[in-house]
Amino acid sequence: MRFVGKIIMLTFNDAEEKAIEKAIAVLADMIPLESIQPPQSPSLVFPGLEIRLHQRRVLKDGTDIYLTRLEYGALCYLAANPGRVFTKAQIFEAVWSMESESCQSSVANVIYNLRKKIEPDSRKPTYIKTVLGMGYKFASGE
Repeated sequence: MRFVGKIIMLTFNDAEEKAIEKAIAVLADMIPLESIQPPQSPSLVFPGLEIRLHQRRVLKDGTDIYLTRLEYGALCYLAANPGRVFTKAQIFEAVWSMESESCQSSVANVIYNLRKKIEPDSRKPTYIKTVLGMGYKFASGE
């Protein structure tokens, strides 16, 4: 069984916290787990770019930008963890919600289209950087 790139998000109240911690400790002994905290703010704000998560809106310099479902998913996935490098397989599995077998061109196409929409100059990206031989990362735009 393969669990690479799967994300599980749990929400619970204070009374359930101890039980969840025990369950995670047991799971951590069996499979590697990585905790990524969701953004606390309903918006991710960067110089010249704002992602309003609860509204599913992206604003570039205050102007709404239309993004497809896959473009929006990839942007949120990367922007929620600025500076972290994700492989194309990780992005594919998180955004497409399926295992990656031949995801290379699908992810590259979405990133290309996304850059054309959000970057000041898509040939010299400010936000979505390519990490050669690895994948992509979101830079803060500074």
